[in-house]
Parts: sequence; C-alpha cells; structure tokens
Amino acid sequence: LHKAMVTAERACLRDAGAVISLTHAAVDYLNQTFPKDMAGQQVAVIPTCVDLDRFQPSAQPSEGHIYGCLGTILSGWFRTDWLASFLKVAAERDPDACFELTTRDDPDQIRKAIGGGQDLQRRISISPSPSDAVPRVLHGQLASVMFFIEGLSKIGSSPTRMAEILGCGLPVVTNDGVGDVARIVRKYNVGVLADGPSPNQMEATWDALQELMRDPELARRCRNAAEQIYSLEAGTVAFANVYD
Repeated sequence: LHKAMVTAERACLRDAGAVISLTHAAVDYLNQTFPKDMAGQQVAVIPTCVDLDRFQPSAQPSEGHIYGCLGTILSGWFRTDWLASFLKVAAERDPDACFELTTRDDPDQIRKAIGGGQDLQRRISISPSPSDAVPRVLHGQLASVMFFIEGLSKIGSSPTRMAEILGCGLPVVTNDGVGDVARIVRKYNVGVLADGPSPNQMEATWDALQELMRDPELARRCRNAAEQIYSLEAGTVAFANVYD
C-alpha cells in the first residue's frame, strides 16, 4: 500500500502543471526525496495568508505584561509541556506577568496540562474569541507563544497564527522543525527559538525575549515580515501567476 501511494505521489509531482507548497522546507524535502520527479518542475511557495488590513499593529503599544498563546493547544501537535515550562519561568522572572490563552479548547484540560501552583494558575486566563476580536486580543499582548511537535507532516505546515501575530507587530516564541517558522524568525529577527523545555533552556529563552523586546524596531520588523510573506495580496498574485 505504501509503495502504491509513493508511486501515485511521484506521478502527481512529475505530471502536475505546477507544484504549490506552503513552505520552502517542504520543497527542500521533495527535491531530496524525489529528485527525478521534481527535476524541471515549476514550483511556487505560497504560505498561509491573512488579511493584513484586519491584523495591524496597535496605535498604542501594550503597557501590560501579558504574554499570549493563540489557537488550539490540545490538538496533539502542540507542545503543552514546553508551554507549561515557559509560563512557569515567566511567572518566576516577572511578578507582574499574566498569560492570555485564546483558544476554544477545554480550559480545565489546559490548566491540568500546565500544572504549577495557585499563583501561576490565577495569572492564566483561558477563553475563546470571535474571529473579528482576535486583533484586539493581540494588541493587549507583548509576545505570543507557539510550540509545535516536529515531524514529517509538519515540514509543510504554515501556522496561520504566526501570520496574524506578526501582522499585529508582535514577536513569537517558538521552536525549530516546523515548516519555515524558524527560517522566518532568524531571517527577519522577529522572535526567539527555544531549544527545549528544561528550566535552564526556558530561562535562556526568556532572557533572549526580553532582550529582543527592548529593540525599538521590533514591531516594524514583525509587520514587514508579515507583509512580505503572508499578505493576502501577495498570495493572490502568486496563485494568479501559477495559473497564468
């Protein structure tokens, strides 16, 4: 069965009018795995796009110490242990830090997964948000956290939340191994990459984030990255070029 699926996949790659990928990482994988079938093929990388007219930086930067997490947490692809470690370190290092988890997932299950003492739990708020209110939620935050489990299927992943977060001028705290996420963070200097969930690793992540947020050009870089990579207009033009 697997051989039949691979054969079909190779035929699709070889005979398609063009190959569209969400990430450069997936294209690299396809070129390495199916070099003959990809040879000479027209390839376009078009990531998940968002309406950046809706997701814009706030005119008034947040004065609170709120760190957010946007989207599903209990999907099985999210590293809840990394999130828990980051929140615990942040709570220890900043007595004023609060955490806003915007998700439709079960709050009780999330709180159980995060653990920690009463002090940490009372500083965490968990609630869903209507889609049109998500930009306002992001405007109240300093940074947004997103940790994903690596794997073959995640090579082609382009998290929508990252486009929305950067569009609002916020940096991300994330990890390597998921699509082009780390590549974008490094190229545009719009976030911090955690090496692991241990206290020492998360303390280093926290220190790097605090240093990054002192940069007065950070919000501008985040917005610029979103405009260059995730704009709806750029995605529309890219698709039109492929079909032309």
